[in-house]
Amino acid sequence: MGEKTTLTKASSQSESLRTTVPAGIVSHFDLREQDQLDWNIEVKGGKLIIVIKPLHQKRLTEYKKK
Repeated sequence: MGEKTTLTKASSQSESLRTTVPAGIVSHFDLREQDQLDWNIEVKGGKLIIVIKPLHQKRLTEYKKK
């Protein structure tokens, strides 16, 4: 199994949850504060497949052009 994280409430007034991006993923993708993650969620064969594309803040305009 891969990395494990724990979900916590984003705020007391919200139903949203948040988690921590593991340090290995942060390092591998050179993620920094204010970078964004583009989430693509699909159901395949009864499984939830989540593909997350890192959008670096400094390169965000380049990704939007594609």
